[in-house]
Amino acid sequence: MPYAYGALGKAIDAETMKLHHDAHHASYVKNLNDALKQYPDLQKRSVEALLVNLNSVPEDIRTKVRNNAGGHLNHTIFWQLMSPEGGGQPSGAIAQEINKTFGSFDAFKKQFNAAGAARFGSGWVWLVRNPQNQLQIVTTANQDNPIMEGSYPIMGNDLWEHAYYLKYRNRRAEYLNNWWNVVNWPQINRRYLSFSTERSVN
Repeated sequence: MPYAYGALGKAIDAETMKLHHDAHHASYVKNLNDALKQYPDLQKRSVEALLVNLNSVPEDIRTKVRNNAGGHLNHTIFWQLMSPEGGGQPSGAIAQEINKTFGSFDAFKKQFNAAGAARFGSGWVWLVRNPQNQLQIVTTANQDNPIMEGSYPIMGNDLWEHAYYLKYRNRRAEYLNNWWNVVNWPQINRRYLSFSTERSVN
């Protein structure tokens, strides 16, 4: 992670961050490596390529790859989307796009939180650029990533109980609300702009 375990105390406690990173995320990496041991060709693929082309993964390890490659990618993105200096209002290109699509940042935040609160069980809530090239709020189950459905994840929040239960218990809505205090808008802008650049090159 690009910060200390306790650096996001405005939203997430140090013990949760340590368990989340060192136990949960680490287990996804270990389990993915274990699943790929017998398949040297698959080991050369990126995590994104494995998930986008999941049907090309042998059936005997497909579910394990889906769950653990997804868990690894989701968390790799997640750590970068937060910062001790985070929070506040977005600025730049992503702010303009949010205002254009959702009417205002407050309206977007309300819809994002509502989608996260409504997701049953474990999963994620995302802001994506969908295949129609529009911003959209979506949720995914378990450790699925939006790239599996042809969308590009710009930002996302972890809805698994291990992401918040030590501090918030069953108060997911409170966690969702406090999470905005550590959102790393410069990084989210970079993700948005890198996707836009990639699209214009292609």
